[in-house]
Amino acid sequence: MMMTTCVPAGVTGSSVPLGGLRTLVVQQTSLERPRETWSKKMDFLLSVIGYAVDLGNVWRFPYICYQNGGGAFLLPYLLMAVFGGVPLFYMELALGQFHRSGCISIWKYICPIFKGIGFAICIIALYIAFYYNTIMAWALYYLLSSFRRTLPWSTCTNSWNTANCNRYMSTDHNVSWSNSSISPAEEFYTRQVLQVHLSPGLHQLGSVSWQLALCLLFIFTIVYFSIWKGVKTSGKVVWVTATFPYLVLLVLLIRGATLPGAWRGVVFYLKPDWEKLLSTTVWIDAAAQIFFSLGPGFGVLLAFASYNPFHNNCYRDALVTSSVNCLTSFVSGFVIFTVLGYMAEMRHQEVDAVAKDAGPSLLFIIYAEAIANMPAATFFAIIFFLMIIMLGLDSTFAGLEGVITAMLDEFPHVLAKRREWFVFGLVSFSKIHPLSLLLSQGGAFVVKLFEEYATGPAVITVVLLEVIAVSWFYGTNRFCNDVQVMLGFYPGCFWRVCWVAICPCFLLVMLRYSIYIHIFFLIVQYFHSSL
Repeated sequence: MMMTTCVPAGVTGSSVPLGGLRTLVVQQTSLERPRETWSKKMDFLLSVIGYAVDLGNVWRFPYICYQNGGGAFLLPYLLMAVFGGVPLFYMELALGQFHRSGCISIWKYICPIFKGIGFAICIIALYIAFYYNTIMAWALYYLLSSFRRTLPWSTCTNSWNTANCNRYMSTDHNVSWSNSSISPAEEFYTRQVLQVHLSPGLHQLGSVSWQLALCLLFIFTIVYFSIWKGVKTSGKVVWVTATFPYLVLLVLLIRGATLPGAWRGVVFYLKPDWEKLLSTTVWIDAAAQIFFSLGPGFGVLLAFASYNPFHNNCYRDALVTSSVNCLTSFVSGFVIFTVLGYMAEMRHQEVDAVAKDAGPSLLFIIYAEAIANMPAATFFAIIFFLMIIMLGLDSTFAGLEGVITAMLDEFPHVLAKRREWFVFGLVSFSKIHPLSLLLSQGGAFVVKLFEEYATGPAVITVVLLEVIAVSWFYGTNRFCNDVQVMLGFYPGCFWRVCWVAICPCFLLVMLRYSIYIHIFFLIVQYFHSSL
């Protein structure tokens, strides 16, 4: 019986008898320019970790965890990671490494009729870039405002403050907190940085903030010169942007653990509520969190893996990087909730009253306010907002690299020799586009719109079609043969069952629930506006 194997474009394989065994001989036969590769293995690992560990790990996981049963939430989270997130993560790394192509051109090797998936991925990646660029501009504004003895969001004597502003420090024991009180941190965020009070809504966004526009220009410069030469330059930058957040998280964890009331936040974070496991919502939230945290479907894993050596052990890489990502999310919960416990202690409130906000406001209001009340507030503010910028930069590098790789692989004769100019145009588009929308006085409304509606169902649909195309059209057996050619072993039964059945079901349930939730909120908003 003759053994057959699948090999990527530009590579030939032959079976040569050697002592009764068959040995695969792989050689490069393409006359095209050899593909760029990572300078070091750690460049790749840090790039993938930097992409997977983003702002959502810091603000979304802790919020979702305590909202869905605290420590009990870890059970569905780990199950969804094992049976859904990690298999998809592994599949994309293997696909990119074997076919050595971006998210558009890879489909000519798998199933050409699904090529539209690649273009959809590129559009989604640009939306994500708009979002992260805006968050980084806000964080840079905060960072620049931190270089002073007294942080501007710690006082109520500024021009943007109102009569409801209630200033309190850890030494002010006689200050009471009422339901009408507004912290100086909240007023700084909403009235000075966003200036959202000057915009009535999406129908009238107002003028562009020139301060945020300058911050965005600085971010533009950093992003461009980090990725303009490809993975050779971005692979070096991530040694700073991917490792610095871990140093800051460690410092903030130690500082948070020493604050009065920190234990209240930890108990609130981890106290298990086993009854919530009977709710479908908890399991859906766990699936959504692990899916968007690991990040399959954005073209990034395909692009990064395509620059690996052909026989790189992407199986081990998938397990290591996904484990680091999940562990980071868990530790970030302690960083956030020790501080929330401290805030609750200061206000003489319950932790759930303080931890009612999720998303950017958790970082730019609650955590910023806590930092302002700490000794050495300026130092902690500087390193915290530097960390936010680093987390955003990693995700932006990765998202844009996914688009760049896809377009260069699809149109090599046009763009390969003009990479710098193409990157300049792409980065400029991703920076200029947010100016009129996301950085205007009503930009916060647009950011919320992006966060809720722009990417969720779209990304889930893309990944669902991707796993169906690979497992059912290309064939799981062919894909597993490809993995065997690269790694020397055939994927086990667990991985094959996940790719064929569990992952599609996992994604289909997520998609149905996501569409249902979006329709429900649209109906509620319609009736609310008509009243």
